[in-house]
Amino acid sequence: MGVIGSFKKNFSSFLKKLFNKKNARIGIYGPPNAGKTTLANRIVRDWTGDAMGSVSHIAHETRRARRREGVTIQSNGGSISLDIIDTPGLATKIDFHEFMEQGMNEAESKRRAKEATEGVIEAVKWLENLDGVILVMDATEDPYTQVNVTVIGNMEARNLPLLIVANKIDLPESSPTTIREAFPQHPMVAISALEGKNIDTFYDEIAKRFG
Repeated sequence: MGVIGSFKKNFSSFLKKLFNKKNARIGIYGPPNAGKTTLANRIVRDWTGDAMGSVSHIAHETRRARRREGVTIQSNGGSISLDIIDTPGLATKIDFHEFMEQGMNEAESKRRAKEATEGVIEAVKWLENLDGVILVMDATEDPYTQVNVTVIGNMEARNLPLLIVANKIDLPESSPTTIREAFPQHPMVAISALEGKNIDTFYDEIAKRFG
């Protein structure tokens, strides 16, 4: 077989074991207000009856990564246990004036902006310890953003399994097809995390990609 052939065989075996593992650490990523925590809450509530964290119309409500271990999802006759990491919204720039526009005073706005910036750094660091990523995009927004392109490029560079979620299909202006056409190289599922639309298909994709 030779050294190269032996290496390929061993590496292939390693990958098979990795992606067939019954416990996976999955990060939920995306820009602010895409619905990451709403989706995390949906997953945890559906399978444990609990919730993950609070949500808000104000961007960067989640400013620290939240972790929930041992969420067992059953799909297609099998099951997978997930450690779910709900990460802060990713942004290239966080301006405290955005919080002031929501009625907060300057001191509170600056504190939130600082925490949100630290949260972005924390989210990036988590990539070193994940088995896969769920990238949530707002289906009512243009997917060709610097954040989305950067996140996907980062996932590809790390060879992390990636599932794109086109969220908010309950809204009439949503266009999940636009997201699919923007990133055709990756699997995508269109859902409403808020209303639970198409959520069973989402769980099937999780079992397929990360199980």
